[in-house]
Amino acid sequence: MSEWMIELHEVSKRYGDLIANDRLSLHVKKGELITLLGPSGCGKTTAMRCITGQHRPDEGRVFIGGNDVTDVPTHKRDLGMVFQNFALFPHMTVYDNVDFPLMIRGLPKEQRRALVADALRLIRMEGLEQRSPRQLSGGQQQRVGLARALVYRPKVLLLDEPLSNLDAKLREEMRFEIKEVVTKLEMTAVYVTHDQAEALALSDRVAVMKDGRIQQIGTPRDIYETPRTLFVADFIGLSDFIQGNVLAIENDRARISIDGLQLRVNRTSDLTVGQAVTLFVRPNNLELLDAGAETGENVFEASISKMTYLGDTIDYRVILPNRQELRVQTDGQRRFEPGSEVLVRFPPDRCHLIAESE
Repeated sequence: MSEWMIELHEVSKRYGDLIANDRLSLHVKKGELITLLGPSGCGKTTAMRCITGQHRPDEGRVFIGGNDVTDVPTHKRDLGMVFQNFALFPHMTVYDNVDFPLMIRGLPKEQRRALVADALRLIRMEGLEQRSPRQLSGGQQQRVGLARALVYRPKVLLLDEPLSNLDAKLREEMRFEIKEVVTKLEMTAVYVTHDQAEALALSDRVAVMKDGRIQQIGTPRDIYETPRTLFVADFIGLSDFIQGNVLAIENDRARISIDGLQLRVNRTSDLTVGQAVTLFVRPNNLELLDAGAETGENVFEASISKMTYLGDTIDYRVILPNRQELRVQTDGQRRFEPGSEVLVRFPPDRCHLIAESE
């Protein structure tokens, strides 16, 4: 028996001259929560609609639970869906909204009552059964939408930017609630978002998309710490990018030249001497030292051009001798004022190289 619950095989979908999905392949394990992440227009929503059956691929096949469902209508695919606009029936109570999918499936009333009670208990909405949607907060409405999608225990849960209409604090609370519920039910789920924080917090794996294709797929840690392309490195989190060339390969490290400065970084892929590369490092992985501190490997003189207080971090703009500007973030225990002369250190194991061809 296959370990995959969802499979997209070389799926392409076009809207006129626009290619929304370009030979897209994706495999989602049973019980896995995977996020399709990317900017607007990258093809993530189209991919989801090919899974739901709202769109039929122009090419390729879609499988759910090992069955080819490419030509199966949406209502026969055993899916639960949660939308960004909640999509609750305003004239129905909370109970009736959650009960609706069971009613149209013709389940007996007593069985429906038990299933609705279980679903409302799961999302901690007991006691609010007789309220109307307009009497609920945004977070409560989204919980009802989640309960309605889960009440009949579908094979797959699909969530299309479900938190985009909520405020920042509520989004953070809800993302953990969704993760908790999906994990508890051991349900396969596909989550679509452009919010990288949601993707990193929720997912077992993240698929970063651009121009209808998956740029990289992996665990949140893989995506954040070892992006394979400049697009993924730039889209996920904050990064400093510096263009350079490979001067030498020294066992598991590479020596890089950057406008007259040289530094050594860990080598994670095959490189050749003279090859153009882009070094990227997260601003919170760079270290600022007092100008009089002892120097060492990958330590360069620099000056502070700007300081911004961000509460739990201090954001600096730092100028290297070659006029390269870097963004550096620290915990604020040691503060440097604009105009200060400092040293900046590039930890070799926190710097990454991406070949230009990638």
